[in-house]
Amino acid sequence: MQHMYSQVLGPTRRGVLALGAAALVPAQAAEAGRFGAIARAARSVIRPERAVLLAGALAGERVVAVGERGVVALSDDGGGHWRQARSVPVSVTLTAVRFADAAHGWAVGHGGVILATRDGGERWVLQSDGARLAQAAASAATNFGDDPRGALLAREAGQLVKDGPDKPLLDLHVVDAHRVAVVGAYGLFFETLDGGASWTAALDRLDNPKGQHLYAIAVRGSTWLLAGEQGLLLRSTDDGRRFARIASPYNGTWLAACATRDGEWVIAGLRGQAWRSIDDGQRWRQIEGAPPASLVSAGALPEGGVLLANQAGQVLVTRAGSSLTVLPGPALPPLSQALALPAGGRLALGLGGATRLDKHA
Repeated sequence: MQHMYSQVLGPTRRGVLALGAAALVPAQAAEAGRFGAIARAARSVIRPERAVLLAGALAGERVVAVGERGVVALSDDGGGHWRQARSVPVSVTLTAVRFADAAHGWAVGHGGVILATRDGGERWVLQSDGARLAQAAASAATNFGDDPRGALLAREAGQLVKDGPDKPLLDLHVVDAHRVAVVGAYGLFFETLDGGASWTAALDRLDNPKGQHLYAIAVRGSTWLLAGEQGLLLRSTDDGRRFARIASPYNGTWLAACATRDGEWVIAGLRGQAWRSIDDGQRWRQIEGAPPASLVSAGALPEGGVLLANQAGQVLVTRAGSSLTVLPGPALPPLSQALALPAGGRLALGLGGATRLDKHA
């Protein structure tokens, strides 16, 4: 696995915002490799909502946002007031967070860390990290016997063990309180079926021999879609057991993907590229109207449609079959995600922290 840190975190929807400059990435990775930031708890900050926040999710009515240096910010009033989580065991940058219900959630980040909470984000525990995931991959490789997939997984696992925990996890999907899948740089793909008590390497399920980075995971029913660099799209129609490469409408990097309530799939990425499919990725149609800035997140709206954010600090929306519309709002620094709030309105997350937008936006 070639170490191209600028590719791991340069184009990714969250990594580049976490660090501000690609030159800082090797230092961050080296720190994670020494287990410093993985072993050191997040420090208290006076205003967690002003930290660099890279991702957010709803735990019931609560907003949980995560970001650099292990900051986890909580709001119980739709982003009006914030406080920091009581306990976070790491100070690495956290890149994604999802919840199964109001209590059970997971977050992932640099160093291959996987955190879990059972109280709606107040307290977090470290379930795994890059070193332990590498060992899990090595162990899984021994179960294949003469199957060629075992040899491939063994080579990949050996490289992971050699490199140490220097690769970030970038997204995750929470099926329920027991099953969670995580993806990341160099084609990392791991899964738990027991709520995180153990994590299993699933790299062998992917048609990804070059180990291209995986930036986004989206699921509807038994169909899964993984999106990554250089136009990589991987689809599973058997509930995530096997993934095959499908044709991509764009050869650049995809940074976001989601399945909508309208029956669509939406993928988005560099240079304002956004496409939709109504037939599980067999055919794609471009969504017009986006500025040329990279689209870094895409989330399905409860009322239908998709909410997106870009690195120009803009929040955008598209309804079924419609073009993209930039929502009115203040000028913002580069964003990493836009989140729909339960009581209406939107929450923008990024370099400037958390910004609540008008309820009518």
